[in-house]
Amino acid sequence: MSGVLERTLGILELLAGHPGGLSVGAIAGRLDMPPSAAHRLLNDLARMGYVRQDRAQGDYALTIKLAAMGLGFLAQSGITDVAQPILDRLAAESNELVRLSVIDGEDLVWVGVAQGATGGLRYDPGREQGVVVHLASSAGGTAWLATMSDEEALMAVSRQGLAAEQAGAGPHAPQTAKELLARLAAARKRGYAVAIDSYLAGMAAMAVPVRRTDGEVVGCLSIAAPSVRLDAARMEALAPALRQAAEEIGAASRGSRLLTERRTVGK
Repeated sequence: MSGVLERTLGILELLAGHPGGLSVGAIAGRLDMPPSAAHRLLNDLARMGYVRQDRAQGDYALTIKLAAMGLGFLAQSGITDVAQPILDRLAAESNELVRLSVIDGEDLVWVGVAQGATGGLRYDPGREQGVVVHLASSAGGTAWLATMSDEEALMAVSRQGLAAEQAGAGPHAPQTAKELLARLAAARKRGYAVAIDSYLAGMAAMAVPVRRTDGEVVGCLSIAAPSVRLDAARMEALAPALRQAAEEIGAASRGSRLLTERRTVGK
């Protein structure tokens, strides 16, 4: 990794995945940079309020400054006001985790969440807002890819790769382009995308695209739960409510700048 800006952003992205902090040596090693360079950039970030050092010679961790900036951006974009009541209602109806992702350039990014499960076994990742969705293995990614032509979908996946890099990646993620295209064809026929033990082991999800009133795809809406509970029959039963919620978000999208701008690479 070279270049001051690239290294700085790399540190921020790395620390975002390690809320407990990392040592200078660990940061330098993971980002393939000299420890002296990592230390210098961390000092600059600390001076500007983006990271903190827990104690002298201790680990570095993010402050809440970036999180506050992100939340402020989402609030000013209008997406929280537009979508959150709909997410909350769908979560209450399904008693499961509901997530909204929006298309940002070539990426699909989780921006909204509502948890409907109040006890017992549940899926609750807790830190996925702001995370770029892995397209090939996730229900939301599959739902978006299914709105594209096969050629466009393969190009989008090629930028990320078929394999997901997150810890706990599911064993049933597609392994070949042929398998991926078969899943896209099934999603188009079914009317919603499915991922079972694909994005994460033990987790199942279903998703549909969110379309504006002009038909433009601006994001995806998903329901996720432990795979032992969200089986095919339950997905079919939840599909009408999921589609309705996606339609409502699409119809109300004029209230959010993120949802009214053209941000998609597919059609």
